[in-house]
Amino acid sequence: MSIAFFFPGQGSQSLNMMAGFNDMPVVKETFDQASAVLEQDLWALMNGEDTAALNETINTQPLMLTAGIATWRVYQQLHGQNPVMLAGHSLGEYTALVAASSLAFEDAVKLVRLRAVLMQEAVPNGEGAMAAILGLDDNGVRQVCLQAQTELSGSVVEAVNFNSPGQVVIAGSTEAINRACELAKAAGAKRALPLPVSVPSHCSLMKPAAAKLATALAQTEIKTPQIPVLHNVDVAVHSEPEAIRKALVQQLYSPVRWTETVSKMVTEGITEFAECGPGKVLAGLAKRIDKSASCSAFTTVETIENFIAAHAAS
Repeated sequence: MSIAFFFPGQGSQSLNMMAGFNDMPVVKETFDQASAVLEQDLWALMNGEDTAALNETINTQPLMLTAGIATWRVYQQLHGQNPVMLAGHSLGEYTALVAASSLAFEDAVKLVRLRAVLMQEAVPNGEGAMAAILGLDDNGVRQVCLQAQTELSGSVVEAVNFNSPGQVVIAGSTEAINRACELAKAAGAKRALPLPVSVPSHCSLMKPAAAKLATALAQTEIKTPQIPVLHNVDVAVHSEPEAIRKALVQQLYSPVRWTETVSKMVTEGITEFAECGPGKVLAGLAKRIDKSASCSAFTTVETIENFIAAHAAS
């Protein structure tokens, strides 16, 4: 049976998020490896009590990458069958490329820390925001953003994450996001929820950051992925290193087309998925995108063992 893996991005982080893997030395080893690269104790940060520090983009991005790769390494140690395709939600795309042996883990850790720093520099803290709009269709959300931008001349608010039908995330300047949330509710949205992020990802405010990221990517070795990775920006698989670099640069200021990503995999005959990393966000989205999709969430060693056993038998 064909299986595909999803790697989560920002928004799935939580304190003690790898508690289900305490018996697996490879998890702590992976965190030690990343901590050495950054000269920062990621393990202590994750298992501490400071939620605010955990939610800072410069910490969240390397933490989520490391947690995803630690989970992937547990799966490999337990001899799970290789997925036929990978995808990562936003930041998770870097995790997917590491799992596919396209990016070296240490290089990816450096890149996502730089990516986070550049994103934070592009929009000072407090000046940008993101919110999830629930219960409006894609076009309804786009209209709300357009209206908020028109009302607040010179401000930015864009639909940036098409996560599942009826769940779209918007990003932009804080004032415009607040106005768009009001307009969304007036237009019939069930909810408009501010997200715990410190930068407005995937909107045009990130173009200055993308230009600087391109320079770093040009100096980073990228190999042809050993497992195909479906990219966020164009819902396409790329094998050429230069095309992968381009996709990662564009990803920073372009929408995450997650609904289309999952739908494309299902169209290609994949209906068994696993979310490889903390949380169950992508597992939940997969089911909403396509009822035929079955998605497990690797939150403990036991969930991975059960998944492997089920797919060994099938």
